[in-house]
Amino acid sequence: MTQRTRTIRNAAIVGVSTALLGITAPVTATASATTGPSKPLTWTDCEGGAADPRQQCATLQVPMDYADPDSPLIDIAVSRIPAEDPDARRGALLLIPGGPGGSSLNDPSKKGQKLPQEVRGTHDLIGFAPRGLAPSTAVDCGLEYGDLATSRLRPWPAPDGSVDGNMVAAQRMADACARNGGELMRHLSTANEARDIDRLRAALGERKISAWGVSYGTYVGAVYAQLFPHRTDRVVLDSVDDPDPARVARAWLAGHEQGVEDVFPHFAAWASKPGNPDRLARKAADVRPMFLRLAARLDREPIPWPGANPEELNGNVLRQTMLDSLYRPSRYPALAELMRAARQGTVPPAPEAPPEDVLQNVAGVGAGTLCNDVAWPKSGAVYQKGVDESRAKYPLTAGMPRNAMLCAAWPYQPREAPVRITDRGPSNILLVQNERDVATPFSGALKMREALGRRAVMVTVDSTGHDAYLAEGNACGDRTVSHFLATGERPDADTYCE
Repeated sequence: MTQRTRTIRNAAIVGVSTALLGITAPVTATASATTGPSKPLTWTDCEGGAADPRQQCATLQVPMDYADPDSPLIDIAVSRIPAEDPDARRGALLLIPGGPGGSSLNDPSKKGQKLPQEVRGTHDLIGFAPRGLAPSTAVDCGLEYGDLATSRLRPWPAPDGSVDGNMVAAQRMADACARNGGELMRHLSTANEARDIDRLRAALGERKISAWGVSYGTYVGAVYAQLFPHRTDRVVLDSVDDPDPARVARAWLAGHEQGVEDVFPHFAAWASKPGNPDRLARKAADVRPMFLRLAARLDREPIPWPGANPEELNGNVLRQTMLDSLYRPSRYPALAELMRAARQGTVPPAPEAPPEDVLQNVAGVGAGTLCNDVAWPKSGAVYQKGVDESRAKYPLTAGMPRNAMLCAAWPYQPREAPVRITDRGPSNILLVQNERDVATPFSGALKMREALGRRAVMVTVDSTGHDAYLAEGNACGDRTVSHFLATGERPDADTYCE
């Protein structure tokens, strides 16, 4: 399969993580059983060019099913920019994307170039498109166009809190994935992505590999470090997921409750600041009730929105826009613009969406990974109870974080138990976490920190947004992580960066 360098955009189901609930299936493929020989990679120019002409592309072949010795092979698209100082080269730094459904294929040319010279000089920068994501061997659920809407992929309940519509949608979407996803859909999982990474390490000719994982990539990185602990060199987990082995993705979806509560006051302060052209209120305390009243009004009286998906601005579309906008302060104006327009009974121009084939692919990867990692409850009553509790305690998110995704109707049982993250392994992991993060909140990062124990040190950054290292301009946090990647030296204890 030829390589393309198209960026695969994260969409609704992506960006958060996974949730695992009560698996009893036996492990069918151990770490030691997956480290078979990998052919050296053949590097060529990237088809269509790359942002940086130094970036090269290759194809790695891995088993679709690591538990089957006769499994067919699938392609994993890989990229690299070689270390800038060959004489000082230490090894490879793998850039693990978020999602599930994100790609790091273009990251060596892009965010990798933000790394300091002492890291770029000594490490090959490696990107990849995880299994299922084009231009790797791809999956597609063939969802209805309306089900590709972000506010549909995220399980917002009905205005009255009912989950009945979500259960119907879950069945329809899960049926589509089973019908159209092919055999590969059943073999998408975090553990298999970690096994693919170890095949990639071997194909690169590296005894050990370093990694910088972001968001869902922190869970991938932690699972890799658990399955292959002595194949890790220096591991940075940035914007850290809750690794709860009983709930994985559902725990991370639920994290939005606290994440929104952590970040919304920052938005409210911005939206009430004098001189802000997008100012919404005179006092920060007025912004929250304004948002809640507006969402409730749009529940009752949606505004037509031609060209959008769905083609109306309703309460849940506003809530989803709020969630998306709190990912980083640079997105705040989009939420303020939408709120201002809705209060006047109008809408801004419809947001531009990625091509439908990209959305279908990303949604398929997200669905397969989230639903295969762990079994979700099948009962609507379980979700209704959770939604009712969540709506009462966290009105901004209206019960969505505890509601049913398509995994509630997933037709396949998980093939293995979730990987439990533990403190067994080398002490070579550095966590970096913004104090206010809507997608991977600080409370969830503390659970990863606790699980890793002596293996990890955590740097907490007094910043707002999703992505911490080289993203929020915190010199202390960036300096600490860069020093670790360059030298292997971490702080002696957990650190707070003002």
